[in-house]
Order: sequence, then C-alpha cells, then structure tokens
Amino acid sequence: MKKIATFISALFLSFVSLAYARQAAFSGENYNISLNYNESAAPGDAVFVRMKIARAKNIKSDISTAEAKLELLVDGKSVRSSDFYSLGKASKANKTMLTGLPLSSWWTKENKCSLKITYKILNETKEFSLPFSLTNKSFISETIKLNDSNTAIKTDTSTKRMEQISKLNSILETTNPQNVYTTKAFVPPVESTRRTSYFGDRRVFEYTTGKSSTSLHLGIDYGVPTGTEVRSAADGKVVMAEDRISTGWSVVIEHLPGLYTLYYHMNEMKVKEGDTVKAGSLIGYSGATGLATGPHLHWEVRLNMEAVSPDFFLSNFTSEVAGN
Repeated sequence: MKKIATFISALFLSFVSLAYARQAAFSGENYNISLNYNESAAPGDAVFVRMKIARAKNIKSDISTAEAKLELLVDGKSVRSSDFYSLGKASKANKTMLTGLPLSSWWTKENKCSLKITYKILNETKEFSLPFSLTNKSFISETIKLNDSNTAIKTDTSTKRMEQISKLNSILETTNPQNVYTTKAFVPPVESTRRTSYFGDRRVFEYTTGKSSTSLHLGIDYGVPTGTEVRSAADGKVVMAEDRISTGWSVVIEHLPGLYTLYYHMNEMKVKEGDTVKAGSLIGYSGATGLATGPHLHWEVRLNMEAVSPDFFLSNFTSEVAGN
C-alpha cells in the first residue's frame, strides 16, 4: 500500500473521535471494517486495537478465517508487532479481533509514531495505517538504600534465583490466542490509594557493600499494612503462585493473550496455579516477603513480556462498548 485512500478499490475511510477511543471505518464492496483504538497514550502505556470485519450483504464468502497483525512504527521504524486474536466465535459473516502493544517508558512525545495493520481476507493481503501519538509524561528518580538482607537478595546469583527468573520469563513470553478471559477495565487490587512507588520510577539501589545498581520500577507499590486483602484486578487464570527469592509470595494471573498481572511480596496466598478468578476475587494478603523495605503490595502488568503502566488498564482499554 502506498496511500490509505488507494489501498483497496472502492473503500472509504473515515475517523470519528469518541470519548473512549478513536473510531475508524472502511466501507467496500465485499466487506466492511470498523476499528476502535486509543489514538494516543503516554510512554509506558499501551495501544489496543479492536477490529470488526463484516461481510457485505451481497457476498456469500466465508470471512471467519481472516487474520491480521498490528505494528507500531516509531520514527519510521517498525519496533513492535502483535497478531490479532478473536473475541468470541467468528461466523462466516462477522469476525471481531483484538490486540495490543506495549509502549516503552523511555520514549517521549518527540518520537513520531504510527500504527500499521496488515490483514488477510478472502485470499487477499492488504495493509493500512492509523494515526497514533505519544503524550508527555515525567518519571520520578529515587535512591534506595538496602540493608544487608536486601543487598543479599538483590545481588543473589544462585541457581535457584536464576531458575525462578527463567520460569517467570517463560510464562510472561507465552501468548495463548484462545485465552481471552476478559475485555473489561481492570479494578485496583487493594482498596487503599496510598502509593509509595510508581510505575517507571528510575531507581538507584545502594548496597551495603558500597556498590550500586540502577533499574526501573516495573509496577505500582501500595503502602498497605501486612494482612491487607489483595484481589485480582480482572477475570483470569492463575499461572503462578509460589514463594520467590526476590518477590516473596507471588501470584501471576493471565487475562488476555500476552497480558498478565503480577502481585508481589504477599504474606499469604489464597489461590493456587490453575485456579480461575474473577475481578475482585481474593488472591492473598499483603506483606513484606522477598526484597522489601516494608509492608506493601507490588502490582505489575506485563504485555508481551514488557512492563506497562497498570493505570492504563483501569480505563476501557479494549474499547468495550455495547453491541461491539
């Protein structure tokens, strides 16, 4: 495709800005495409696109096998891609799909972004572009002094810790196209709104050995007392529930293909691997296990392995609307 207006004969493109998303529509002779997506986001957020393909009334061909891929271009270079997965059961006449991509917290509004969708339908492969931009966001920088026990955890290179890291990464890199547990906005995992650390904080850890290291804080820390109820942010399946050296009693829940929430440093778990949960289900109680300087809950969201801002998912991130 060279220009959006000519990517397919007789197609017409229109955009409408809505409160929850941007809407794009394509009308053609054989099928119609409608899309909803967030046309802008902050660094560290995500972009989600919901696409519905409907067969034209005078066409009898089966469109249930339609496939599509989303790409994110930054400064003219393709840097992220993700296949669409089906929402519900497709029919010969209609198919609705969804996918999302993480946005690096290192990017800024100065980075020029756009989206490209490539799809295959009725034995034809076509592509088109959608406008997308980054907004401003600043991140906190902090220095954290660790005591002897936390220094030992942070610098632990034991086989056990490395195996735990490998196991978690193996889970987070898994995308199960059929595992669509929810398309609803998430809910906070605790009732408290007191945050002691934020997503994307730039951190320097000072060790008792005199050395230091730098890292990003990959989630939100809620400063809550030990024993505070921790609840699932959304419907999903528990894919990890165990004690880890770095993160203590930890729970990981799968919600959508490639989308997971993580709950760290708990004092007690109330779920096990393989359990299915609903939004608001009790999964454990907060604590200070693992590498922690005090009682709190660390809540994290991963999309296609990359940590993204949990706050983004408290909104209608899948453009869930009645009848769509």
